[in-house]
Amino acid sequence: MWKSYAAAVLAAAVVVPGFAQGDAFENGMDTMWEVLWHQSGTATRLVRWEQPLQVRITGVNVAQHRAFTLRALNDVAKESGRSVVDVTDRPDAAEVANVSIEIVPDSQLSEMQPCETRLHFKTETRIDSVTMQMRNSDARRCAYHESMHVMGVRGHPEGNTVLSYFATQTEGLTQLDKAMLRAWYSPRATGGMTPFEVLPILADELVAVMPDKARAAQSRDRFLARTIGEMQAFADGQGDIPTIVKRSGKSSERGIAMGRMEMSYFLGVAYQDGVTVAKDPAQAQRWLQRAVSLGSRSAQTRLGAGATASAGSN
Repeated sequence: MWKSYAAAVLAAAVVVPGFAQGDAFENGMDTMWEVLWHQSGTATRLVRWEQPLQVRITGVNVAQHRAFTLRALNDVAKESGRSVVDVTDRPDAAEVANVSIEIVPDSQLSEMQPCETRLHFKTETRIDSVTMQMRNSDARRCAYHESMHVMGVRGHPEGNTVLSYFATQTEGLTQLDKAMLRAWYSPRATGGMTPFEVLPILADELVAVMPDKARAAQSRDRFLARTIGEMQAFADGQGDIPTIVKRSGKSSERGIAMGRMEMSYFLGVAYQDGVTVAKDPAQAQRWLQRAVSLGSRSAQTRLGAGATASAGSN
């Protein structure tokens, strides 16, 4: 999904920070964190493909756009360790395709949102199918952006990524995009991971591409500690969502309220399992109970499971 191209270029010239050597890692980590947020104001779990992508492309001027669209999909799939099969010409394409891409007339989507991708899944762990639409005149600049979404990377962060609304590079993946995809599909990652479970994996992939890895590792640890503190304030009702999420114009009071509930749960899981932070049963209890008070069934289940395990050990 995109804002108008003219507005994006103007905004990019004003607000997107430069990637000087000294701040490349900090900017990269901000981007990695922002990509884990839905525009409504809620941080998301990791969801990804566990099967090959079978792609069907239909609509207007398919012959013009097919090769480039498939190139974008193959590029993101390569970084993800997944395969792409073009089933467009098969007679049973509509039945076997799990990625359906439609090139639509310009009048069908607005200039402010010339392309969109919808992920379909039964649980927020594994992608079952995807539908994508791109306007005929915008298909080329949308292809890589939407292909990142196809792989399950849902956010619209600021920074040097094709996912940004303010991207200056649209016809290929950036180094940061490749690091994201490698982390998303790392053997260390599993579908359904909370943001604090996947964030260290994203951070490690970013450290791996930095020239000064020792310095980057120190910056990583500072970033993770600061983010935990900021998210504790957010979950407690004091802090705020990332600025880029607000600038999308799609956050809502309901989304942010959901975000505070989910973040309380995510913090509880982090302290309970010792991910991003050291294990702390008291903190885990505190945040899970807060999540329950805000309506989280997942937190209630976690608390119940913990109580059962504790009783069984006595």
